[in-house]
Amino acid sequence: MDVPATTLEGLESPRAGRTSVWLRRGFLALVLAVALAGGSGLLGAYTSTATATGGGYTLTLSYPRVARAGLDTVWEVRVAHPGGFDKPVTLAVTSSYFDVFETQGFHPDASKSTDDGRFLYLTFDPPPGDTLVVDFDAYVQPSSQTGRSATIAVVDGTTSLVSLDYSTRLVP
Repeated sequence: MDVPATTLEGLESPRAGRTSVWLRRGFLALVLAVALAGGSGLLGAYTSTATATGGGYTLTLSYPRVARAGLDTVWEVRVAHPGGFDKPVTLAVTSSYFDVFETQGFHPDASKSTDDGRFLYLTFDPPPGDTLVVDFDAYVQPSSQTGRSATIAVVDGTTSLVSLDYSTRLVP
């Protein structure tokens, strides 16, 4: 009776060995690709700016296009009206958009706010000059897993004067 030279002899075919080598190489290439993408900033947080004009107003919004849970975000709206404002300015923002954020508040504070279940209405006293700037001091809640889409508009009563649609995507 022939005794094998090694205890590993006959346990793995040469073909199975080549397959496992290529699977390991493929997995390591995938890990390397993810590490390089993360290191280069491709998987990071991004801020976008959108602008719309209508009804005599220019609405500019800087918002988190891509964000991660626990990170601070930029959400700033600028409403410009040549000649200034002679009455309060009301912004309507999709209410559910703010559900993914922990907030420290709006700056300046709204003089009045209401929510009809679909939109949060923020009314600001007329600012000096031609531009109202509102910052939302917030970070993404650690438990938030999905992003949100929203609309922001400058409204006069029930009439939208100018509006923007935007969305924030959350990544792990």
